[in-house]
Amino acid sequence: MIRLRRLLPTLLLAPLLAGAVAAQQPVLNVYNWTDYIDPKAIEGFQRETGIRVRYDVFDSLETLEGKLSAGRSGYDVVVPTSEPSFARLVRAGALRPLDRAAIPNLAGQDPALLAQVAASDPGNRHGAVYLWGTVGLGLRADRIRALAPDAPLDSLDLILRPENAARIARCGIAIMDSGIDVIPSVLRWLGKDPNTTDAAEARAAEAALLAIRPHIRAIIPSAAITDALAQGEYCAVLTYSGDVVQAQVRAPEGGITYTPPKDGAQLWFDMLAVPADAPNPEAAQRFIDYMLRPEVIAGVTNQVHYPNAVPASRPHLRQDVAADLNVYPSPDMIAHSFTVSAPGPVAERARARSWSRFKAAR
Repeated sequence: MIRLRRLLPTLLLAPLLAGAVAAQQPVLNVYNWTDYIDPKAIEGFQRETGIRVRYDVFDSLETLEGKLSAGRSGYDVVVPTSEPSFARLVRAGALRPLDRAAIPNLAGQDPALLAQVAASDPGNRHGAVYLWGTVGLGLRADRIRALAPDAPLDSLDLILRPENAARIARCGIAIMDSGIDVIPSVLRWLGKDPNTTDAAEARAAEAALLAIRPHIRAIIPSAAITDALAQGEYCAVLTYSGDVVQAQVRAPEGGITYTPPKDGAQLWFDMLAVPADAPNPEAAQRFIDYMLRPEVIAGVTNQVHYPNAVPASRPHLRQDVAADLNVYPSPDMIAHSFTVSAPGPVAERARARSWSRFKAAR
């Protein structure tokens, strides 16, 4: 009893001491896309640095921008897409310039890919390329062929021509809920500049979308498309390349294919960036440097099936991932792709209204 009484204060104090240690432990707040990291990367960073990672996710650029535009988001690392979100944040002064001396692994990024992003961030001062890819078609060709044997599987004609969309509507068409990404692809399909600010051309894109709206089963976040495609809910989707590749992994016998449309696939880059008001910018830069290690970023690509921008990571990739043209497009595919720039405020508001009308079917 005496011994227990002597131990009792220590036993009661132990949880308080543990809580005090946890409170003193530095915390890194990360805001990233859903299903878009290798959990082992977070575990490794925490183990190596002693910095605890608090990890939140978003499912659209609109959600990310809404969070950051309000200010004081509390995040240390965010992952906006180069255009338009990252570019807008750079111009607004909402991102902190990176200290290259604190992130030596920035030197290992592919210069050709950095040159693509430099249009959004002159001098590549505010971000590092995390992952990249294209916008294209995820297909279950057997189901499409059963309804429309002659339907084009290599072009946006498949879903943007009303007569084709009507024929395959029964097996399910879905479009990701991101006007930022979809409208430029529609403009390119129409033979117009994806970056146009011409009001007549914008109306033509809206008209094309409204014409197929009766045949579209769902307009949903890209993250939701992956599981739905894998489970057979749709036979044709317009979304990010990696969403489709992940669906292939989840349903290897499902006959799912990804096609960058021959009309031109939008090329995009997701960036690791630090908000200007980040609570812990030093830890943020340590995290970015860690993520850019060849073996770490290779683990992310192996996990999520999106290509990275670190050439030295290639020996660390699984052979099936490195050889998959849906993960690493061929030079010919890249040559037929396009990049976009952020529209001005007037054009941006017009596109947002067009997208709302498309979703509401009016």
